[in-house]
Amino acid sequence: MVYEVGSFERGALNFETLGLSLEEGKTVLNALQAVLVEQQISQQLEGVRPCPECGIQRRTKGHHHVLLHTVYGDIPVNSPRWWRCACDVQGGTFSPLSSLMPENTTPELLFLQTKWASMVSYGATVNLLRDVLPMGKTLNAETVRKHVHQVAQRAEDALGAEQAFFVEGCQQDWDTLPMPDGPLTVGIDGGFVRARRKGWFEVITGKSILAFQRDQIGNQQSSKTFAFVTTHDQKPRRPLFEMLRSQGMQENQKVTFMSDGGDNVRNLQLYLSPNAEHVLDWFHVTMRLTVLGQMARGLPGEIEELNDVPERLERAKHHLWHNHVNQGCEELSDLEMDLSSTLDRSQVDLACIRKMQKYVTEMIGYIGNNKVYMVNYGERYRAGERVSTGFVESAVNQVISKRFVKKQLMGWTPRGAHLLLQIRTRVLNNELEDLFRQWYPDFRKAA
Repeated sequence: MVYEVGSFERGALNFETLGLSLEEGKTVLNALQAVLVEQQISQQLEGVRPCPECGIQRRTKGHHHVLLHTVYGDIPVNSPRWWRCACDVQGGTFSPLSSLMPENTTPELLFLQTKWASMVSYGATVNLLRDVLPMGKTLNAETVRKHVHQVAQRAEDALGAEQAFFVEGCQQDWDTLPMPDGPLTVGIDGGFVRARRKGWFEVITGKSILAFQRDQIGNQQSSKTFAFVTTHDQKPRRPLFEMLRSQGMQENQKVTFMSDGGDNVRNLQLYLSPNAEHVLDWFHVTMRLTVLGQMARGLPGEIEELNDVPERLERAKHHLWHNHVNQGCEELSDLEMDLSSTLDRSQVDLACIRKMQKYVTEMIGYIGNNKVYMVNYGERYRAGERVSTGFVESAVNQVISKRFVKKQLMGWTPRGAHLLLQIRTRVLNNELEDLFRQWYPDFRKAA
C-alpha cells in the first residue's frame, strides 16, 4: 500500500531551496506519523478483536476520537468500544485501546517536555519544541507545567516512606560487606525562591561527591544533587538517602556530611549511615568572623581597651581552626564582656559597639550549638580533605539560581517549585531517562 506523505515543488535551484526546509520536514514527519499510528492501531485491534476464550469476534457498540499527542504532531485516533463476549463474566463494554494508550501524550513527548522545562521556562519550552517539531496548538505553557507536575509527583509517590532511622543491620553484618567505593562527601546548603503572592520561601539543596569507584579505571569523581522545599516536602530525608544509595553507599563506607549548622539541615543528615561524620562548614564560621572583623574597623579609636579587637578575633579564629573550641569561646566571651563594660561606662549610646556586642553574642551561641560538629580544620586541610562547602555553592547556582532567578519576575508556589526541583535534579544527575525506562520498558533502550 502506498501513501502520499508530502508533495513539494521547486523552481530554479538555489542554496535557499536545496533539500527540505524545516516546515516541509515537519509536514512529512507529521504525515508519516499519522500513517504509522493508523497502521499500528489497526493491526492491534485486528489481533485482539476475537475473544481469547471462544474466538468469537466482539461486537462494536460505538467509537470516539482521541487526540494522541506525539513528538511529530497531534494524531487523531479512532477509538472503538466493544461489547464483551457472552463467556466473559464481567459483561458490559470496554475500550480495547485503554491498555495500549493509558495516556494521551506519548512517553517521548512527555520526556522532552519535562526535560526542557527543568532547564528553561515553560513558555520557552513550548517555543523550543514548536521550532523544531510539528507541535500542535494544543501545546502551551500550562500543559507543560501540568505534565512536569504529574511526572514529578509520580516519581515522588514511588519513593519509600520517611524513616527516622535508615541504618540497618549491625557491625557484624557490616564487616562482611565487600570493599566500598571511595568516601562520599555531602554538602548541604539553602537558598530562597520568590513566592507567588509575597515574600520568599527556603529551598534546601545539596551535592554528594563520590571520590572514586573501584571498578573504574582512574580516580574520576562523580557527583549528584538533590533539592526540596522545606515547607512542602513531608519526607525530606528519603530523597537524600536514595541519592546516596544510588551512588553505591554501603554501611561500611565513610560518609562526611558538611553543613552550615542550621537546625533544618542538622537533623536532615542524621541516622543515614553508621559511618557518618558530621562537620560544621568552615566557610560559615569564618564568614561570621569576617563580619566581626569589618565591624572592628568601625570602632572608636579613642577607646583604648578596644584597639586590640582585630587581634583578639584572629586569636579566636586560630583556636577554632585548630578545634580549640573552648579557648575560642573564651576569647569571644572576654570580648563580649569588654564591649558590655565599655557600653556601661560610656556617657553616650555607641550604636556600633552595641551592634558588635549583639553579633559576638550570636557567634558564641552559634559555636556552642555546633560544638560537637567542629573538627581540626587545619589538620583536615593539610591532609587534603575538604573543610568547607564551597562545592555546594555551585550546586545552589546550578539547581536554584539558573532556573528560579529573580530576573524572570516569576513567583512560585512551594509545591510547584518542589516538583520542578525534582525533575531538574534528575536531569542534572542524568537520571530522567532511567526513570522513564522504569515506567516504560521500551523507552529509549539504554546504550
